[in-house]
Amino acid sequence: MASIGFLEVAVAFLIFLVFHFLHNKKPNECFPRNWPFLGMLPGVLVMFHRIYDWTVEILENSDMTFPFKGPWLGGIDMLITVDPANIHHIMSSNFGNYPKGTEFKDVFDVLGDGIINVDGELWESLRKSTRTIFSHDGFKRFSFITNVNKVKNGLLPFLGHVAKEKTVVDLQDVLERYVFDTTCITITGHDPLSLSVEMPDVEFYTALNDAVEAIVQRHVKPKILWKLENWIGFGVEKRMRRAHRTFDRICQEYVAAKREEIRLGLLHRSGGEAMDLLTSYMNLDVAKHDLFDPSDDKFQRDTLLTFMIAGMGVGSTLTRFFWLLSKNPEALTKIRHEIKTRLPRIANLDDEDETSFAPNDLKKLVYLHGALCETLRLYPPIPFERKSPTRPDVLASGHKVGANSTILVIIYAMGRMKAIWGEDASDFRPERWISESGGSRHEPSFKFLSFNAGPRTCLGKEMAFTQLKTVIVYVLQNYDIHVTDGQDVESLVSVILRIKNGLRVTVSKRSTSA
Repeated sequence: MASIGFLEVAVAFLIFLVFHFLHNKKPNECFPRNWPFLGMLPGVLVMFHRIYDWTVEILENSDMTFPFKGPWLGGIDMLITVDPANIHHIMSSNFGNYPKGTEFKDVFDVLGDGIINVDGELWESLRKSTRTIFSHDGFKRFSFITNVNKVKNGLLPFLGHVAKEKTVVDLQDVLERYVFDTTCITITGHDPLSLSVEMPDVEFYTALNDAVEAIVQRHVKPKILWKLENWIGFGVEKRMRRAHRTFDRICQEYVAAKREEIRLGLLHRSGGEAMDLLTSYMNLDVAKHDLFDPSDDKFQRDTLLTFMIAGMGVGSTLTRFFWLLSKNPEALTKIRHEIKTRLPRIANLDDEDETSFAPNDLKKLVYLHGALCETLRLYPPIPFERKSPTRPDVLASGHKVGANSTILVIIYAMGRMKAIWGEDASDFRPERWISESGGSRHEPSFKFLSFNAGPRTCLGKEMAFTQLKTVIVYVLQNYDIHVTDGQDVESLVSVILRIKNGLRVTVSKRSTSA
């Protein structure tokens, strides 16, 4: 009981200091104060609700790199940077010195030994096998058809119901459920049917959202504190514990069901080969993979969960995209014109063709691609990246980093730096991604970091763009989305950049001649 009493006193003292900080903070002061013993943590707690926008202000005024001091002995000192030269150094030229490391794996412990968490030869082996699966024509075809079918048989009918009933709906929830279903089908071959008129509670879906919210808080809490909260089952860590148990149970059910399908020969096939990701991994030759065991249930569980979480960012991007279009009607007009002129065979609701256009056709939509890149620049689905060097290093900016120190790259802030993107960095301008010849303009990954950079560049980048464009083309062809005025669209502080209170919209059917 004495320890609990001390904790209560410490928390009360911290609250006092925070309110003192608020009372004495100068109006234009953006840098957090470095308190004795507590470091800059009180400032973070005050600004935590808008932490991403706050980091934009800090980094804009600190030459894009800022040393953050955490509580004494708290273990959360870190260097925050968005300097492209630093990022190129960390992600590419000195990649070997910046593995994920044990601290990263501890924070993301729920993912186990999935490809996001591991380093070294195991990571190289997993990446090679994943690249082989992702580049297989049959898997790409299965993924594309899965998305088209879910749009035409799930998302569009749902929007049609909303339009007919003239109801207000949370578009973020709708799009995230669509992504959850399609990702689950692509990975397991099973449709959880979370997107329906009833909008049912889906345990796996809820657990994913709880987990990503808990993970981000682990970045600003001393390790000993969040470990204690997890042990006693307190606050957001209580939900993380529950989510962890849910993942273990449901993933095991999926893995067992898939093994039974394989045993009975009931597979999703194309050209004689199984196409969903789980089956593809299970069919890997065990003899060729001595660093991981494709037949191991734990490996399959970690793989399934890793890609489920990785897929969540698509829903976030779609939500922000439609919100940005509501604020930029001229961009919406240009996108619809481009779809009409460059995809003349695009299906409407009365067209029974399953795939009226091919994935390569979507590459003709240059302005749409630019609008998506702008969305990803301003609202990256993964708002930050954590790195840690194994050996002391000096970054391109001249900042020294010690072995095992923490470097935080704020991708959200990077997309808004005037030093990187110009004075109009905060503006939504798809034209910045179009070259003088009218094609798509390429930006280096250490400047546009939404899909990571260097050897860890996202393997699913092409699939993500295909999925995003497929949804947008079908929705814009068939419906108008009307965002409700006056709502707060502040971002939730989470590993996945979501709108805190969702996005309320109404929907109306477009005429076929529009």
